[in-house]
Amino acid sequence: MGYLVGVTVLWAFSFSLIGVYLAGQVDSYFAVMIRIVLAALVFLPVLRPRLLRGRQRLALMALGAVQLGVMYIFFYQSFLLLSVPEVLLFTVLTPFYIALLDDALFRRFTPFHLLTAALAVLGAAVIRYKGLTDDYWLGFLVVQGANLCFALGQVGYRRLSAGLPDTLPRLSVFGWFYLGAVAVAVPAFLVLGDTAALPTTGLQWGVLAWLGLVASGVGYFLWNLGAVRVDAGALAIMNNALVPAGLLVNLLIWNREADLVRLTLGGVIIIASLALNDWWQRRAVRTA
Repeated sequence: MGYLVGVTVLWAFSFSLIGVYLAGQVDSYFAVMIRIVLAALVFLPVLRPRLLRGRQRLALMALGAVQLGVMYIFFYQSFLLLSVPEVLLFTVLTPFYIALLDDALFRRFTPFHLLTAALAVLGAAVIRYKGLTDDYWLGFLVVQGANLCFALGQVGYRRLSAGLPDTLPRLSVFGWFYLGAVAVAVPAFLVLGDTAALPTTGLQWGVLAWLGLVASGVGYFLWNLGAVRVDAGALAIMNNALVPAGLLVNLLIWNREADLVRLTLGGVIIIASLALNDWWQRRAVRTA
């Protein structure tokens, strides 16, 4: 749990740094590529390829491609459509997707999840009920794409790690995770990136270096390490602990003029949908 708490504090600042210094100024595909490449460089010196079999390497690369590569592409695009507090609040649905993925893995369907999802959409509408636009709803959907990728990566890593020996040094194999993400990020920039919107200031380069070497390089390793050492309930709670932490940082430092009434009301509805979903899950376990 200590790893998850530490990374939550670390990532709380990342949302605002992206929204304030990079979004709309630096090409999002370039930012994703640089961040992932720097993270990979942290782990390449300690990578020991022979510790994993071929299929295990490919599985870890696939998880990195989804949880980091594809997720970041969705994530950075969302900042072009939404404010930082909105992006933060819409990430609260990640545990909902973890529940859906669990249903899919065990070939079952829980209609109640549709109700909680509808409540979450209502909460999103309340946050900006006077200014609903196509871009706003597109932003909401883009964040959900990021949430789904992050959830899939966490569930997949927990399952993969459960099949690995406890004595395996995770630090020496986690580089495959970042190499999988690099395999997505580099082609994405080459095909979709805008070379006219590269960083122009030392501050922007500094933010990218921090996000790549620390928030991604150290952060994702410790987060996934912590994810396999707690139960699913604790992991769900920590997924959402980032929301109040990130909001506190953003509202106190960068976004003091936000409409706190609508933000709070919409946030309460979204969190209530999650609480309702959690209650249903616990009820289903008790009656099983």
